[in-house]
Amino acid sequence: MAGLLSDLVKHWRLLPLIIVLGLGNGLPYGYHFSVINSSSSFVKGFINQTWIGRYGSAVPKDTVTLLWSIAISVYSVGGLLGSLAAGYLSRRFGKRWCHRLTDLLGITASLCLGLCKIAGSYEIIFVGRFLYGFTLGLAINIYVQYLGEISPTKLRGFVNTTAPIFVTTGKLFGQIVGLREVLGTETLWPLMLSLCGFTELLHFILMNFYPETPPYLILVKKDQDRSLKAMHRIWGPGNYQSEMDQILAEQEMRKKSKILSVIELVKEPSLRWQFYIVIVITFTLQMSGISAIFYYANSVFLTAGLPPEKIPYISLGIGCFELMAVLLCSVLIERYGRKVLLLGSYGFMATMLGGLTVTLSLQGWAHWIPYCSAVFIFLFIFFYGTGPGTLTIAIVIELCGHSSRAAMFVIITCLNWIGLYVIGMVFPYVEAALGHYCFLIFVASIVCSGTFLFFFLPETKGKTLQQITAEFNRLNFKHKKLPMEFSTSL
Repeated sequence: MAGLLSDLVKHWRLLPLIIVLGLGNGLPYGYHFSVINSSSSFVKGFINQTWIGRYGSAVPKDTVTLLWSIAISVYSVGGLLGSLAAGYLSRRFGKRWCHRLTDLLGITASLCLGLCKIAGSYEIIFVGRFLYGFTLGLAINIYVQYLGEISPTKLRGFVNTTAPIFVTTGKLFGQIVGLREVLGTETLWPLMLSLCGFTELLHFILMNFYPETPPYLILVKKDQDRSLKAMHRIWGPGNYQSEMDQILAEQEMRKKSKILSVIELVKEPSLRWQFYIVIVITFTLQMSGISAIFYYANSVFLTAGLPPEKIPYISLGIGCFELMAVLLCSVLIERYGRKVLLLGSYGFMATMLGGLTVTLSLQGWAHWIPYCSAVFIFLFIFFYGTGPGTLTIAIVIELCGHSSRAAMFVIITCLNWIGLYVIGMVFPYVEAALGHYCFLIFVASIVCSGTFLFFFLPETKGKTLQQITAEFNRLNFKHKKLPMEFSTSL
């Protein structure tokens, strides 16, 4: 802890930039995942009122369901398209320019959502949701890459875990704003949907004072002087020759510093096992059971005898618990390493899901058993926050060099958006068929992924990109003599 604080003091200029990036990217991403639930009844009511004003009769129930489904799904479609565009835009224009673009799109989307009631058009909500999906699909991609490229080696783990901190804070902020005592009212719900436009405007203004990332300036712009100036602007005064040498080593390894496309990444033999591990980690993030936990939480709390009007505040407690876990992980990551925290969290998550399955099966046996189920839910959220919920981004950033990072994040963010859509569509049917035994599917997923990662995921704590790649090359080229040019990272 003392070492972390001393490094933060040394690189004190990094902290304001982390906050600016988080407010403009991570917070809106988490906010719009949670606030849509709080606004659902108001949006459906607005659709009905608008329909009556246009056609003189109430909207059919099936039509309301269809229109609400469109409002939900266009967000995922926009997110997928934004993720697909991220690789090309970041390669072509750089991450700083992309930040400005996402801010302008986010502000436009906020205006659409905020003015829908005044305009008397629910179609504007669809446009706003699609734009926000595209914006955040692009923004989260650029955000985590930017973080990975502005972090000094000693603070790499901490800086990379700030993204989950702001995403989780955004979820919690959305839950707070959605309370009826705040903006969750018939009058103020458009403001609730558009609130993050203010943070994106602030981000748009402040990012003008920050440079492009040092690796981009060297590897793409071929400008060492600007890169060194960027280091001093981002980190503060100091000697950054070691960081410069690491970037130059990557440049020397690939003379042209070609940034790979998605197809080239998939075909690249020196990145084969990095690709496998990233896919497994991303798959486990979706198949960890987190969506099922949130789906079951309300029914568990109701069974435990908690008043329905109090459940939103219990959910708020879950959000606080998750944020606490993410903050704890950001402190522990440099002490215990990525692999230990990830696999340890997998083990505890699987145990919590197993315990939850048992208590849900026996909840009619005694009045206190539902409370045990609630405890398992809280503990699962905690271990999710200290494990995959926080470490996934950090590990992916550290496994990839500058030339492969953009394409790798296009792949994982697209998988995430597709996974969110598929799980949202399929899970209700799985739950209807298996009931609470559906948790056993997630237990099996976690155990299989944890076993795979135990054998093939190297610890990246304190290692340079070249050292990490050298470990992977023993897998990527285990049946061949290792070429000299692959002794360093792509």
